[in-house]
Amino acid sequence: MLIAGLALSVDETRMLQVARTLGPTAVEGLLAWQKMHNAAGAVPESAKITAVNRFFNQRIQFVDDVVVWGQNDYWATPLETLHKGAGDCEDYAIAKYFTLLALGIPPAKLRLTYVRAAMNRDGSITFIPHMVLAYYPMPGKEPLVLDNLIEAIHPASARADLRPVFSFNTEGLWEQMSSNASSVPLDRLSRWRDLLQRVGSEGFR
Repeated sequence: MLIAGLALSVDETRMLQVARTLGPTAVEGLLAWQKMHNAAGAVPESAKITAVNRFFNQRIQFVDDVVVWGQNDYWATPLETLHKGAGDCEDYAIAKYFTLLALGIPPAKLRLTYVRAAMNRDGSITFIPHMVLAYYPMPGKEPLVLDNLIEAIHPASARADLRPVFSFNTEGLWEQMSSNASSVPLDRLSRWRDLLQRVGSEGFR
C-alpha cells in the first residue's frame, strides 16, 4: 500500500511477475525501465528528473485511450504503459511520477497537474485539457514542468501555453499550483484511488 509522505520502494520480483502476465512487451519495457532506474539511482536529483522525463518521452508513443484501451479515459499504471508502448498525457505523467518516487524523490516535490494547453489549430488557438508533472526543487519555489509535448524541461513561468487548473499527488489535491493552496480530500478523484491500488499491487510500495 502506498503511504502518503514517503518515497516508494520497488519490489522488482513482483514487478517482473506482473510483467510476465501482461506479455513479452511488458517484460521488455520493464527491463529497459530497470536499466534506466538503476543508472539514475546514483545521480543528483536534477539528473533523475531529466533521465525519467527523457525515458518516457522517447519510449512511449502518444495515442488516445480509446485506441489503446477502448475507453474514453483510462489511467494506466507504469507497467501497463510500458506494455502498450503507448498512452496519453495522463499516462506519461503517471509513469514519470511513480518512477521518480521510486528513485527517492519525496512526493511533496511532485504534483500531477491538470492544465489547459494552447494548441494552434488551423490558425486559431484552442485550449485543450492536458496533464503534466510538476517538480518543485524547493518548497514554495517555482516548479519545473515535465511534459510529453516537448522534450525540454522548463520552469512553469516559461510555459505560457499552459494554464493550470488543479494538481494532486499521494498527499492531497490542490485547486491551483501554488504551494500555499489548501489541500482537499482525494475522494474527488476515484480514478486516482483505483490507480494507487493497482500500482501497489504491481510492486510499487
